[in-house]
Amino acid sequence: MSDSAKTRKFNILFDWFDQNQDRYLTHDDFQQMAGLFTGLPGGDNPENSQALREAFEKWWSLLLDSGDADADGRIGREEFISVMKSSVTAPGNFEDAVIRIADAFMRIVDTTGDGSLDFDEYVRMYDGLGIDPTHSSDAFRRLDLDGDGKISYEEFRAAITELYLSDDENAPGNWLLGPMGQPA
Repeated sequence: MSDSAKTRKFNILFDWFDQNQDRYLTHDDFQQMAGLFTGLPGGDNPENSQALREAFEKWWSLLLDSGDADADGRIGREEFISVMKSSVTAPGNFEDAVIRIADAFMRIVDTTGDGSLDFDEYVRMYDGLGIDPTHSSDAFRRLDLDGDGKISYEEFRAAITELYLSDDENAPGNWLLGPMGQPA
């Protein structure tokens, strides 16, 4: 993937995580994101909620420790993009923060407990996270790699990994938050 494509993805993530839209990420933004995720149906399970909140704390610590160049306790857009490329996407860090969030989140949104997301669960997830549901059908189709009408845990993990790490601009995981050209 070209550096500009990776930068576009991280810009989309920055805008999505900047909950108060002040052009900076703060600890409060990450706590609000965790609240948004746990506010979905299924988010009241204490084990999943705790795992998700701990993973968001880990991610915030990585950002702050590795990316807060001016030590002001907040992360600007350029700092975020730089630290995402250099630290958060490093193998151990990626597993400890992003994949832990994805795993806990999948357990939350899988309200039927069958190990996958059906289309209705996926649309509820989109809506609950404030993502424009206009693109949910196309995204679901792209993420359902085996075409069985469900997104398995493995397909969801693959999508998360592609969103953050893939060099392929056309990777299905790039659709997790809608098309790359659209703001989240």
